[in-house]
Amino acid sequence: MALEGMSVVVVGLARSGVAAAEFLSRRGASVVATDLKAEGELPEEALSLRDLGVRLEAGGHRPSTFAGASMVVVSPGVPWDLPELETARAAGAEVMAEVELAFRHLRGRLAAVTGTKGKSTTTAALGAVLREAGFDARVGGNIGAPLIGLVEGSTEATVFAVEVSSFQLEGTTRFHPQVAVWLNLSPDHLDRHPTLETYVAAKARVFARQEEADWAVVNADDPVVLEQARRARARLLPLRVTGEPLPEGDGAFFRDGDAWMRRDGREERLFARTDVRVPGLHLAGDLLAAAAAARLLGARVDDVTRGVAAFGGVEHVIEHVETIDGVAWYNDSKATNVAAAVRSLEAFEGRVLVILGGRYKGGDFGLLAPRLRARAGRVLAIGEARERVVAALADEVPVDSCDSLRAAVERARALAGPGDTVLLAPACSSFDMYTDYAERGRTFKSEVRRVAEEGERRGDV
Repeated sequence: MALEGMSVVVVGLARSGVAAAEFLSRRGASVVATDLKAEGELPEEALSLRDLGVRLEAGGHRPSTFAGASMVVVSPGVPWDLPELETARAAGAEVMAEVELAFRHLRGRLAAVTGTKGKSTTTAALGAVLREAGFDARVGGNIGAPLIGLVEGSTEATVFAVEVSSFQLEGTTRFHPQVAVWLNLSPDHLDRHPTLETYVAAKARVFARQEEADWAVVNADDPVVLEQARRARARLLPLRVTGEPLPEGDGAFFRDGDAWMRRDGREERLFARTDVRVPGLHLAGDLLAAAAAARLLGARVDDVTRGVAAFGGVEHVIEHVETIDGVAWYNDSKATNVAAAVRSLEAFEGRVLVILGGRYKGGDFGLLAPRLRARAGRVLAIGEARERVVAALADEVPVDSCDSLRAAVERARALAGPGDTVLLAPACSSFDMYTDYAERGRTFKSEVRRVAEEGERRGDV
């Protein structure tokens, strides 16, 4: 796809937009990058685009800019019903997501991972296993580096392990993964998608361009995901994390604690449950998906086993922070929806104090109640959603309303005793208080370590 001399607008100047603008400019395109934020609010990386000849338009989008574009590249956070995008389409411009732009320029093979929860762990584990197997594996997308930032220097031998969200997928037309993994589906991002059906349709685009020689790796325990995969042209590899393995055909499953894969009538053991270093059955299921995808991409069984055993998890995903006076503190800031928070709670036994809240993005907090009661749980509610949290759960479990994350940590410190777990699993986005889930997670870890250091100074720890 030739870019030299092309007039391109990049919408949104977070990391994906900045990476796309840089790539386009270096390939000879005439680039305008636009953002609703005022120039003083843009990151330094965005401002430095001027050094590459990119024209910045901050503080709002100009319809005239879009009317003159031949291509528009949209960052994940930008809604697809933006009026200026319709202006561009009407003028004949092609409008696409950053991952679509990247796909058109990368060399090698692509494995794409989507789902409501578990994407980051699965993608990171897949990359780790592929590297253990000796592949030139590049990991990014919705985690780490934007896909467009991984394109340079790729070869036919490169394998991309890419996390893709519904926001990214809804802007794709040619995006074609040789292996597409869809882990699960539950209501999420309903502040962006008008209905659950549109959310499902966006996710299903991961299969849209696959062919008969490709693979769709899907959660057979999720009927919606399985139905969508059966409509695809790709060959199906169902995953069974709970219950009995599928009686016949290709698939990956657990049997007596070990992970197995069946393909073309032949079974092989991928790893033992005791090899898994991350807590919770659901994370073991994510590793099953990663291991199966790696085998489909050509990794040897021994390499898969070693790669899984070496994988230590992902920052902000059920990440152990400290143990203070017998209380274990865990950071799961990436649990940004109710379903993810449910999974997080299920990873622990014993009493759990969970920090919930942030910016509400849909979902029923009441679904947490049975898991909290089973663990003698207590809730510390924060952020814009704390009144919703209180209303949903106060009749079920004790709930404390806290005016900051620091206050929640301090309250948890006062209430927790030996053998308890304090868990940040917000079930909400972070945008009411932080730039993203990572900043929220880092802040939580900093507060926990501050508490630990204060205890050490007092001689309490």
